[in-house]
Amino acid sequence: MRRIVILIFCGFVMGCEDIVEVDVKDAPPAIVIDAWINDKRETQTIKISSTQGYYDNNEPIGIPGAEVVITDSKGGVFEFRDTFNGDYVWNPSASNFEIEDNGTTYDLEVRLNGITYHAASSLNRVPEVDSIKFTFKEEQSVFQPEGYYAEFVATDFKGSGDTYWIKAFKNGSLLNNPFDLNIAYDAGFNAGGNIDGFVFIQPIQDGVTPLNDELDAIDPYVLGDSLYVEIHSITNEAFYFLQEVQIQTQRDGGFDEVFAEPFQNVGTNITAQSTNGEAKVVGFFNVSSVSGRGMKLVE
Repeated sequence: MRRIVILIFCGFVMGCEDIVEVDVKDAPPAIVIDAWINDKRETQTIKISSTQGYYDNNEPIGIPGAEVVITDSKGGVFEFRDTFNGDYVWNPSASNFEIEDNGTTYDLEVRLNGITYHAASSLNRVPEVDSIKFTFKEEQSVFQPEGYYAEFVATDFKGSGDTYWIKAFKNGSLLNNPFDLNIAYDAGFNAGGNIDGFVFIQPIQDGVTPLNDELDAIDPYVLGDSLYVEIHSITNEAFYFLQEVQIQTQRDGGFDEVFAEPFQNVGTNITAQSTNGEAKVVGFFNVSSVSGRGMKLVE
């Protein structure tokens, strides 16, 4: 019986060596509204572009000419200036309004080519980053080489339902490969974890140490490196959006891909109002409170 199974498996693998060309038809283009803003006292940017074909590796082309305005539940109005390359910017230092006060609701309105796009987000609380530390570890395997491994410590608020996006910056650059996406529901990975009001679980703390460029091994820090960690509060809708992004992007390749879920556009909290019923939109709108702390690795 064992021999039969092996032969069948080998035949299957050998069969996989045949080249299969799939005719992937391009879907009609959709508007992409990338609207992740926060309460940091720095220029905020909303990007508007169009979806591309599956095999198009070029940078998305920005779409100018839109009117982009955010209003809040306190009467604030935030007008985003068109830079004519698809970026729309608002500078808090030149405005009479601020993004502040947890519990405030923000409404996004984008008008483009006769179509109005709407979305809403609330500004939620965020815990402080208590500390950052580096630990030197001997080589464990080819996937865990010798070097300094980083972690941060922060404690979730009491009260179930807080969601966060943890971002790490190594030497000033955001760690942004697919496996660096680090999100938390309360202090754990998801709502079913029931980890409320505790220190973030260890895998989330350790998520600020990056992988190498090939994404196949940890890339430890070295003396002189710096690390800055930010926690961004996000809505529950944004958390589930980013979970979908993880499913679509964190793919190892190889044999497991045979059984993976197919690629598809993730959900959106943006709606389109159009008289002809043909408006399509993807992307997301979220407003975050941000806390942060940095540390440089020295002897």
